Amino acid sequence: MGRAYQNRKESMAKTSDQKARVYSKHARVIYVTAKQGGTDPAGNLALRSAIDRAKKDQVPAHVIDKAIDKAAGNAGEDFAAARYEGFGPGGCMVIVDCLTDNPNRTIGDVRQCFTKTKCKIGTPGSVSHAFDHCAIFVFAGEDEEAVLDALMMADVEVEDIECEDGKVSVFTPHTEFARARQALQEAFGDIEFDVEEIQFVPKDTAPIAESDEPMFEKFLDMLNDVEDVQKVYHNVA
Repeated sequence: MGRAYQNRKESMAKTSDQKARVYSKHARVIYVTAKQGGTDPAGNLALRSAIDRAKKDQVPAHVIDKAIDKAAGNAGEDFAAARYEGFGPGGCMVIVDCLTDNPNRTIGDVRQCFTKTKCKIGTPGSVSHAFDHCAIFVFAGEDEEAVLDALMMADVEVEDIECEDGKVSVFTPHTEFARARQALQEAFGDIEFDVEEIQFVPKDTAPIAESDEPMFEKFLDMLNDVEDVQKVYHNVA
């Protein structure tokens, strides 16, 4: 079968590993969200959003159901959120959000990503001041005034609304996520959200030097390969 078969085999194995990591990350979020707010998506908006995001990433139904069933039982891991901040290649600012059942392991894995790319992990607050913590919703639409009116009527605080290429983007404080989502669905029916997430959005972005780009890509790849890492935010343009 030769080298071509071996290359295909390795490619398939890599794809399988990538899918497994994606499934694991989503399953962990679903488990924690269901454990905290209840296993019924109808009464737990955060869980419903987590399930919708998993489906968009083509996570199989049995993976989702298993995570919810696990949360319904008394056994299971005790996951906690962990956030790390620091400076990546070219001095860019980075925030790494994790869910972990072993903080010592997680900080060790994340620190290794920084040190192996000649970067520096910082203290809490060292870079987060340069980001806004926002709930973001993106969906098809063109009438931003109607969207703003709907949110204002529901007494939801709005930071910004943009409309471009037939898509409306809504930015609210992260604490308004559930209320904003509910207000939009009540006003416009069962919206198909392209994005419905809480994210750190940089207040300003900046390019990095071309010579730093390969190390930056390696840095992101290493972080995304850490099982406990859920999201990586940065200010690179």
